[in-house]
Amino acid sequence: MDLLKVDTIKEARSKLAACCAGIMPGTEAVGLTEAAGRILAFDIFSKENIPPYRRSIMDGYAVRSKDLGAAGDMIPTSLKVTGEVLLGTDSSKLSVEPGCCVYVPTGGEVPEGADAVVMVEYCEPFGEDMLAVSKSASPGENVVQAGEDIAEGGILLSKGRKLRSQDIGVLAAAGVTAVPVFVPWRVAVISTGDELVSPEETPEPGQIRDINSYTISARSTEEGFTVMRTLSVKDDSEAIAAALETAKDDSDLVVISGGSSQGKKDMTAALIDKAADHGVLTHGIAAKPGKPTITGFDRASKTLFIGLPGHPAAALMVYEQLVISLWRCMTGREPMRTVKARVTVNTPSAPGRKTFQLVKLAGDEAEPVFARSGMISPMSAADGYFIMDENQEGVKAGEAVEVFLWE
Repeated sequence: MDLLKVDTIKEARSKLAACCAGIMPGTEAVGLTEAAGRILAFDIFSKENIPPYRRSIMDGYAVRSKDLGAAGDMIPTSLKVTGEVLLGTDSSKLSVEPGCCVYVPTGGEVPEGADAVVMVEYCEPFGEDMLAVSKSASPGENVVQAGEDIAEGGILLSKGRKLRSQDIGVLAAAGVTAVPVFVPWRVAVISTGDELVSPEETPEPGQIRDINSYTISARSTEEGFTVMRTLSVKDDSEAIAAALETAKDDSDLVVISGGSSQGKKDMTAALIDKAADHGVLTHGIAAKPGKPTITGFDRASKTLFIGLPGHPAAALMVYEQLVISLWRCMTGREPMRTVKARVTVNTPSAPGRKTFQLVKLAGDEAEPVFARSGMISPMSAADGYFIMDENQEGVKAGEAVEVFLWE
């Protein structure tokens, strides 16, 4: 049996990135109501000041701060009320002259001549058009200057940002209605194995329920990908080949799990090699778990192929490190979120390979979750994982590690 000639994770990712360069992902413009959760494809700059005019943040009276002097409860200052700002109307003809003031509602434009707004709580009308003000004001008090929020020409949002509801509000405020975003990868997820049955079925002796189709599909959806299909296929070369050909017609990424080891029914590499005009790029990575990983690329259909190990923990962590990491790099999005924590016990590594170690976090401590890669419950119990390098001889209790968080 030939041993796998492995790549490092970095080498495998670089090969995929080189094939995708200049080809994918694509971009498109969507409306504000469709933009939430999408990844911004370009920096967005403001074409105007936000707010476009000086506005009051309180219901009150626009004043010249120097007119108030040392106004207080005992000795209020009297000002003449010369007008009122009405929301939604042109207030450019209003101005505040010495010894005068103008009523301004919250959000209203502060007239020329005024440099502060005094809250209504400190103002008492008297006579026909007079106002007693019992509080002094400093220049700029209760006033948002034009462009103070975002200046004309300033950056609104940066490329790579996953747009949240508050980001949509920023775009709306700036009048941006066509939002340039990356087209999410369309993903087909295929699990292979004679032993696999669907979650609805009761496994017979020698059978297990399909896990990888659901974990990989769910992780893809979380990242914003469009899952085109998930299916389970028996270990039949013609059936798998047909599934690959169908998937590459409408998918940017075809994920196939199982059948990637050097075992008796290993046919995934040969089938990917046939389906991808660039053939197999990587057959094996220097990682534990996850060594029997396969990648390929078909330039004609612009499709990536990823053959993941059948073990659920290995499949999900390799998917994170190869696919999710590549997507985020290509779209300029922030890397996967990590935290620093100290390992609670001595943790061994696999010499010559990067070693993934599941952990459960408690404050600033990371407790290793030791389990075989074929088990699924430890992944749910874990908060994330850390990686030990190829030349690292494990981690001692108390050492700090960088934990990749499940998101």
